[in-house]
Amino acid sequence: MKKEKKSDLAALLGYAGSYRALTFLGLTLSAVSMLLSMAPYICIWLAARDLIAVAPDWTLARNVTRYGWLAFAFAMGGIVLYFAGLMCTHLAAFRTAANIRKQGVAHVMKAPLGFFDSNASGLIRGRLDAAAADTETLLAHNLADIVGTIVLFLAMAVLLFVFDWRMGAACLLAAVISVISMFSMMGGKNAGLMAEYQAAQDRMTKAGTEYVRGIPVVKIFQQTVYSFRAFQEAIEDYSAKAEHYQSDVCRVPQSINLTFTEGAFVFLVPVVLFLAPGTLADGDFAGFITNFAFYAVFSAIISTALARIMFATSGMMLAGTALGRIDQVMCAPVLPTPAHPQKPQGNQVEFQDVSFTYDGAKVPALSHVSFTAEPGQTVALVGPSGGGKTTAASLIPRFWDAASGVVKVGGVDVTQIDPHVLMEQVAFVFQNNRLFKASILENVRAARPEATKEEVQAALMAAQCGDILAKLPDGLDTQIGSEGTYLSGGEQQRIALARAILKDAPIVVLDEASAFADPENEALIQKALAALMRDRTVIMIAHRLSTVVGADKIIVLDKGSIAEEGAHGELIAAGGLYARMWAEYNQAVQWKISREKEAE
Repeated sequence: MKKEKKSDLAALLGYAGSYRALTFLGLTLSAVSMLLSMAPYICIWLAARDLIAVAPDWTLARNVTRYGWLAFAFAMGGIVLYFAGLMCTHLAAFRTAANIRKQGVAHVMKAPLGFFDSNASGLIRGRLDAAAADTETLLAHNLADIVGTIVLFLAMAVLLFVFDWRMGAACLLAAVISVISMFSMMGGKNAGLMAEYQAAQDRMTKAGTEYVRGIPVVKIFQQTVYSFRAFQEAIEDYSAKAEHYQSDVCRVPQSINLTFTEGAFVFLVPVVLFLAPGTLADGDFAGFITNFAFYAVFSAIISTALARIMFATSGMMLAGTALGRIDQVMCAPVLPTPAHPQKPQGNQVEFQDVSFTYDGAKVPALSHVSFTAEPGQTVALVGPSGGGKTTAASLIPRFWDAASGVVKVGGVDVTQIDPHVLMEQVAFVFQNNRLFKASILENVRAARPEATKEEVQAALMAAQCGDILAKLPDGLDTQIGSEGTYLSGGEQQRIALARAILKDAPIVVLDEASAFADPENEALIQKALAALMRDRTVIMIAHRLSTVVGADKIIVLDKGSIAEEGAHGELIAAGGLYARMWAEYNQAVQWKISREKEAE
């Protein structure tokens, strides 16, 4: 049986949990408050009836004061219930927004790390924050107003026909015209315009962020905002859609809507002129004037009720937008976990006929790759750019799962190892390690939160960070990125190496850890790497071939396949791809800028 799809509102309320009952209570209170807000108009009609009946001797109207107090009591009761309802919906909305953030973060924590290559953390956070904000507005305010407006409109429609159906029909005509105008703006062929408008706004925001990040390039090359074609086109597209919706779609219907709702009283005039002669003949002029006074006052709330309907409609559209953003996060792939996990035995890494293709790619990134890194060995992955080096290394900790073949750690297929256990087996050092805006101590301790301060200090010393700590004002407790305390790229890399050393994992994956370091930092990083690699299985991704000369095994990857493998000397003697790369590397190293002496 096919599962029925929940409505957007029901799906959002699903995040409220037990607080959903508060939402329904708040909506009920809001509906009752709207009913109470109608009672003062009846009190006004009763007071007017008594006053007109005894005119001109107003002192004979005994119940006018009582009606006034009743009107005041109903009005105050409506206000109190409305605020009580809003209190309930706010509590539920806050919990819903918190649950959206918690469940969203919990879900992406189960996603493979490769998911974050194409989905930046800032984008995910932006989606969750935008969805939570829209949901909070919808559930805390809009939903209560939607229910209250529906009840108000129904009560108003009934009340319009209680005293004189003809005058009521005249007032209702304005409401009918208004509803038709609003539907022409938001319904039918225009129903999708708001989604297009929102998409254009998102594109403009994204392009604006890219432009801001590229300002240094703009200033260097003396460019303007118009040189950023994507940003300019996004602004123009947003402007065109906003102008089209405002001028072409909304201008005429909204003008008609405001004219008739604000001037609903005008419809009463011809009805009164038509009914007046017959009323005078019947001798019920006092009742006629009383009814007219009631509808004249009551017509003023028609515009308020219809404005609530319009805002309620836009509020419901927010529900779909918010749910769409949530679904973008909740649809992130989940890393499969084994039902009966196995523990790796040792720190051997083995690839058995492994192939892998990225989503949307036509050519495989890896094709039938097989090699083994024995415990304690250093295996270097080299080859032309795009050959599959980083892809192969990323399959070990399950950034992605192999499409075919098996990747083993400690003799066990990585897909059969508990993800937490697998991550404990592997330490990573990338080219562009990022540090948290926290203390040195907290940054290093992120690898092993239970580590003592002494253990962190020892890891920093092993990573050659003594000179960094010596110049920092608070040593280990110095906050990075605050109060002017910043580290160079090479210094950040050494801190990241200390983090990997503290983790003490038996398998280490290095992605050219010294690629962007200056000569002084590179020498220190090499010493730190020697401490990190000692007695561990190392998978090294190398771009500078001088760093792999001493590797136990070199795997040369080209176009996703192993072109050759062996030790440095063996590969040089073979005269293949590695030998050509080595010759080109040495030629590049010897290259220098020179200027020939001008001929005299």
